[in-house]
Amino acid sequence: MKNLGSKTLETERLILRAQTMDEQKYLWSVLMNPDVNRYYLTVPKKFAEKLKDWDKQEEYYKEDMKHANDPDVFKWSVFLKGTGECIGRVSCHKASDEGYETDNPSIRGVGWYIDPKYKGHGYGYEAAQAMMDYMFNECEIEEIKTGAAIQNQSSWKIMEKFGFEKLEETKMIEYTYVDDPVEDYQYYLTKEMYFENKNNKKLK
Repeated sequence: MKNLGSKTLETERLILRAQTMDEQKYLWSVLMNPDVNRYYLTVPKKFAEKLKDWDKQEEYYKEDMKHANDPDVFKWSVFLKGTGECIGRVSCHKASDEGYETDNPSIRGVGWYIDPKYKGHGYGYEAAQAMMDYMFNECEIEEIKTGAAIQNQSSWKIMEKFGFEKLEETKMIEYTYVDDPVEDYQYYLTKEMYFENKNNKKLK
């Protein structure tokens, strides 16, 4: 794959930019919403309380932002074109970060979240599509492996809309703010599958 970093991406309604410290407190506040983090965060539970304290998390974010423009980092803050408001985040990370055993950097995982107050406008789908177009086309990744909690229907429905294939086996995942392990569907999507699905939609 090509390490081209978090290049600015534009869609009809959104701008995706490499993250800066300016929007991190807002994104952190969104992530602390139980409707967002319930099936998103998999940070070890021992850090659960620390995560809720911005004063403790601020230093972590400051350190993380030092690498926001590194060529091997693919994390974007999502902004509305019309207002310039930040509404969420998308990322394309190493598949091993999601527990997949691979040392192939061209096999990636993905994640995204949008502020619930913007739910129902299709922003998550639009941002994720811009990211995957870029990762498959320009960065030339080969495949995406990811998962979604069975209870998190809105997440896996988006994956299936993109043409992700569901595996027969599931995984039990420890989510940070859920007491017991949660059963997750497992999905994969190759470059060929993604663009075939996209082209089929255009032909309809």
